[in-house]
Amino acid sequence: MNVHELLRLLQTEHDETAARADHLREQIERLTTALAETEARLAELTATRKVIDGLTPPAHATAPAETATVYQRIVTTFSEHPGKVFRVRDLHEHLGLPTDEPSINVTRSRLGRLVRQGLLEQPGRGRYQKRT
Repeated sequence: MNVHELLRLLQTEHDETAARADHLREQIERLTTALAETEARLAELTATRKVIDGLTPPAHATAPAETATVYQRIVTTFSEHPGKVFRVRDLHEHLGLPTDEPSINVTRSRLGRLVRQGLLEQPGRGRYQKRT
């Protein structure tokens, strides 16, 4: 075998290996895209599950009260006191939640979502009650 033949065989092997590497890179790119899409969908499903779990009435709740989400506790409180109007700070005190301003603002947002979903109504600024 002469040097030219050896170089030709080496070039052929190099070309085949480069083509295989390109093919594998394409597969990795497709799989990376598919993985990102799947992870995004999984995050959406997890968030949806949390929202639904948070809105589940206590009669259908499967989790014990000590593991209930804040949404579940809020909905339960309004269900137990259907005619009562709560201010956010009063609701926090009733639920034993911290009354610092950031916590109050998070609950205010949660209550706003529950109002938009039709579970609560807002009879006045900063006041919330169960929709009748």
